[in-house]
Amino acid sequence: PELSGALAHYGTGWSHSGEVLLVALGEGVRLGVDLELLRPRPRMLEIIQRFFHPDEVAWLQGLDEADREHWFFRVWCAKEAMLKAHGQGISFGLHRLQLAPADDGALHLRWCDPELGEAARWHLHEWQASGQFRAALAWYPQ
Repeated sequence: PELSGALAHYGTGWSHSGEVLLVALGEGVRLGVDLELLRPRPRMLEIIQRFFHPDEVAWLQGLDEADREHWFFRVWCAKEAMLKAHGQGISFGLHRLQLAPADDGALHLRWCDPELGEAARWHLHEWQASGQFRAALAWYPQ
């Protein structure tokens, strides 16, 4: 959704999962949010191999199952928030973003397709919204 008129300078975003809704509003930014219900994904490795950036595939395949599941949801949620902020959906390609954990444990954008702008200008905030949900907010200054 977009606001118009006197509120057009505000970026908006929303996501829902299960019965929970996450809404964001930011001045002077393009933003996107994602909310994911944490649930078992029996075909997680197939999803990673098919949709993620090759460096992420190598990193995630090297983890044990519990760590892979933890990082999978964090990466997926962050990527979806970023693509929404850009005005695209996941059909644009999750592989067009490469995320990796930093020493502080936060996810950082290491690389993105030039169509998505400069990687250094992207901002990402992610959090455990509750015991059952992962959330991410991404924004890009206009």
